[in-house]
Amino acid sequence: MECRFCQKTFSKGEHLRRHERSHTGCRPYRCKECQRTFSRQDSLARHEKLHSRKDTHNYPSPPSPPSSLVSQSSLATSLSPFGGTILSSLSPATNGNEIDIHTSHSEQNTPIENMFNIPQSADLDFDLIWPDSEDLFETLMASENTNQWQMPFATLPITSHTFQMNNSGMETGNAFGDKVKSPSIGTIPTGESRRAVHNVSEMVSSLSSSVTAAVEATSLTSVFLDECLHMFFGRFMPTFPVLHRGTFVFRECTQPLLLNAMAIGSLYLGPKNSIAKGEALWRLAHVAVTTSWETLITHRGPYDSCQGVQLVVTALLAQVYGALSKNRHIRTASQAFHALGFFWARQCALSDSEPFSFSDLPSIDASDDEKNIGWRRWAAKEIQQRSLLGHYLVDGLISRMSGELPSVRHAANQLGLPSTEVAFEARSADDWLTQMQCQECPPPPYTFRKIISSFFSPQPQIDMLPQLSAFSLRVILEGLGSLVSDCDNDAGALIGVPTKFELRRALAQIHVLISDSTSMSEPERLEIFLRWHTLCLDACKDSSLLCRSVCSRYGVTQHVCPGRESKKTEFDLMSWANTEDARRALLHATAIQQIVEGLPRGRAHVIHIPNSLFASAAVYCTFSLAGLTTVNLPSSVDWQSVLSAGYESVPVIGTSDGDASETRRYIRGELASLVGSVGVAENLLYELNSMQKLFRCLSSQWGIAYDMEDVIDQWMSLCH
Repeated sequence: MECRFCQKTFSKGEHLRRHERSHTGCRPYRCKECQRTFSRQDSLARHEKLHSRKDTHNYPSPPSPPSSLVSQSSLATSLSPFGGTILSSLSPATNGNEIDIHTSHSEQNTPIENMFNIPQSADLDFDLIWPDSEDLFETLMASENTNQWQMPFATLPITSHTFQMNNSGMETGNAFGDKVKSPSIGTIPTGESRRAVHNVSEMVSSLSSSVTAAVEATSLTSVFLDECLHMFFGRFMPTFPVLHRGTFVFRECTQPLLLNAMAIGSLYLGPKNSIAKGEALWRLAHVAVTTSWETLITHRGPYDSCQGVQLVVTALLAQVYGALSKNRHIRTASQAFHALGFFWARQCALSDSEPFSFSDLPSIDASDDEKNIGWRRWAAKEIQQRSLLGHYLVDGLISRMSGELPSVRHAANQLGLPSTEVAFEARSADDWLTQMQCQECPPPPYTFRKIISSFFSPQPQIDMLPQLSAFSLRVILEGLGSLVSDCDNDAGALIGVPTKFELRRALAQIHVLISDSTSMSEPERLEIFLRWHTLCLDACKDSSLLCRSVCSRYGVTQHVCPGRESKKTEFDLMSWANTEDARRALLHATAIQQIVEGLPRGRAHVIHIPNSLFASAAVYCTFSLAGLTTVNLPSSVDWQSVLSAGYESVPVIGTSDGDASETRRYIRGELASLVGSVGVAENLLYELNSMQKLFRCLSSQWGIAYDMEDVIDQWMSLCH
């Protein structure tokens, strides 16, 4: 049997009918108490439990909501920053340090409908990846009197209806009562103070209404939420593994975390309105966090070793979505709040908790309950560590895009290495235990600070370092990237910052580590090399500065690299294009383009791809504007020679004499006069045109690519 809307086939008629309701919006099941309608019978059964729960506790029944998914009036109450009902109550186990062993075991090993106490029903639609997503949005936005997250904002005496304007333009009436007197307040004109309170009230009401209207207009459905969560774990997590899919239970998560995860997942969906829906979800999470973070920071999951872990994860996901959003206002908000994750982590001492001990591993003969408990404790530790490391990655991305210094000292990162990706991706406690027992026990006591420092020792011994995962290599690269940001390319290094020679030697060593690593797949290796080339390009010339300089000189409007135009953006583009550093940057730029074009379709979602490709485009544009449209590049580039040219002490490892010689000749500018006889001639305008098409593909996931493509279009007009 085939769906008449999407041609999807089903083996049973009832499954087809349930599926088609997602297209038609039909909701045939009605609650006898409040007349609310549902599309599935099991959703109605869960809803009716709310009535029985309220009757048991003698809670007053709220007005019956309309039959739409979420009414605007109910959302206004939920979203008001001063309404005190941002977040719904979680399960009793959420705030405790432990949960019952049998409950935990059943959540992972019994049918998934029992995991969320869903009654056995023939009407259950198993096509949903998350069977409870029918009511997921209602769960996220529910406002019950038992809300343990309730904020005490409702006591503020702010009511817009108490202020009325008289004929003289002054408010009448006293919202606080005539008996309230204060010498300090008495010096302020009464009308001005009341007008100020009135303006604040209007601001709060406007914020609530705007966010509510955006959500109402998007017509969110359970199918959409289900798809978002599926895409988040299926497409985004493989490239940014910070949440643990194997032990994930959405009822153990705070609502802002779920909203941000679904917002990111919406970027991978095809329908055009998915972007608007994702932005509405992100705004909901943003309002919730900004008004309730003091409560969220006290949340402790059932296996978390400290409070605030989920708030730090929430901030991380919000930063990822915001930094690469198509919406410029969201990007600005992300940049304004991007250091808060580190602040919250310090407040909760996330980096001070003891790492998972191998002595706590259950034995292979342990019961399923013991294995499951050990698995969940380990996963909680991994999430805690990876969320912090993820903030280092995003901090590096935002700082490079803005051309500003990072918000923390990456080279001082005292965190240890996370576990292998194979262990992290295990889908069962038995698989996880098998992978953990295959690892070295105990693991080497390496920290990121120690590894980064080893690259700058007088006699570095990179062969003594352990096998590093792709995630760990990304963190190390951002550590080197922070040092590149500190290095003044024109006036020399700052006090205590490595010199350009030392940075290039470190970059040469990590290139060897990436090449020799056996713990990565080939797509992961390409992704790491993509970031490596971008850092090397920035070591030659800050790409954000290059972008602002071109745009400032030629009057190009751009919204990619924020910051005011200043004198430091002015430098001689024509002269720079004929320097050795410019030729190095061009080699890295061409490598970036080749890697992006060669990445498998399923792996082209790494968060730093848009920024890397845009840096490459800035170099192409600079050469073209300098009149160097056609360039002669080495036929085969030796990257050790690119870094060592001009620095005889930089190690040259595993190079071919012919490749090294040709690369050095190019860096010195000796191939420019040999076009057609040596090397490969490239037309940068052709490559810039091809790159523009890549940005159109990237914009389907990362909206910032829209603005990048617009800038490139203006650059191409200048170059022709």
